[in-house]
Amino acid sequence: MFDRAILHMDLDSFFVSVECLKNSDFKSKPLIIGGTSNRGVVSSCSYEARRFGVHSAMPIKMALRLCPQAIVLRGDMDSYSKYSKLVTEVIADTAPIYEKASIDEFYLDLSGMDKHFGCFKWSKELKHTIIHETGLPISFGLSVNKLVSKIGTGEGKPDGMKEIKNGTEKEFLSPLSVRKIPGIGKETYKKLSFMGVRQIKTLSEVPPRLLEREFGKTGRRLWEKANAIDNTPIVPYSEQKSMSKERTFTEDTLDLKYIRNLLLKMVDQLTFDLRSSQKLASCITIKIRYADFNTYTKQKHISYTANETVLSRKACELFDILNERRQLIRLIGVKFSGLVQGNYQISIFDDTPTAIQLMQQKDWIRNRFGSDKIMWAAYLDKKKKDK
Repeated sequence: MFDRAILHMDLDSFFVSVECLKNSDFKSKPLIIGGTSNRGVVSSCSYEARRFGVHSAMPIKMALRLCPQAIVLRGDMDSYSKYSKLVTEVIADTAPIYEKASIDEFYLDLSGMDKHFGCFKWSKELKHTIIHETGLPISFGLSVNKLVSKIGTGEGKPDGMKEIKNGTEKEFLSPLSVRKIPGIGKETYKKLSFMGVRQIKTLSEVPPRLLEREFGKTGRRLWEKANAIDNTPIVPYSEQKSMSKERTFTEDTLDLKYIRNLLLKMVDQLTFDLRSSQKLASCITIKIRYADFNTYTKQKHISYTANETVLSRKACELFDILNERRQLIRLIGVKFSGLVQGNYQISIFDDTPTAIQLMQQKDWIRNRFGSDKIMWAAYLDKKKKDK
């Protein structure tokens, strides 16, 4: 019996599964979702393609060298969001408390359910209900916390059901690679490997002070994860509808170069916020207030994205259309709306690996040192100040 019961559910190869629902000819075939040009990257791929070594964020050219018979499709975020909403509705109708972690991933708190029904039995029934109602395959892991349940789901995929019984969490984690721990990327794994730490069991035995010396505050968290310690609560799901920024100038201005740079800086900051909160936007709105206090807005619906390049281009297009009066401007603003859960990589089908790496490195620097520590040089124009 679980004192605390946390269920993690993850849709199997979600984008691919949706495409197979739309076209049954794709079933059991190597399928790649991503850019349709040679400059594109893999956003998702079927298990049949993964057997050839294909994985997400890989350049399409490399993926096709590994698996030349693969079918490449440009993704359809509108369809993926629609099916994600269907799954969310099924879970919301039955789950006592749930958290939507991304477009295809959920956490549910089933604590106390063992006394009345049985957590594992209830989880199996929910899995079958989701499959019946949506046609999408889904896997789950059940344990005492979010960390162990998430790893359990990964070990059970595809179409898996994994229960890690109370008291066996460390036993379950011990033989696994430290790569299985969420949050351990290439650089952290490389450093741990250099220390001779490749298995979770080994990491659990490293003194926390040594890990803190090597990794800072993250080191303590690594030790806790390796020892199956995770008290992170379930955050009840609520949909954020929009996010925005605006600036009022201390002096009304007609300096269009400065205004555009400020607009692009706000877009840059908002796209970072989107990616940090694992959200995608489907609508962008530009706002202008002139010196006479007349205010105008212009919006455009777009495919779901958190791509700075795409949103910056749309922002400039809307600004040029909206700014017809050639009058002194008092305020400029930008808003992203129509938000859904999703990782930013899934919407940049035609981007290059270099552009993705640049975006990831910018985000890494901001997360570690602060959001104002890196920006494009064009944004450094300080000749006009805003409130």
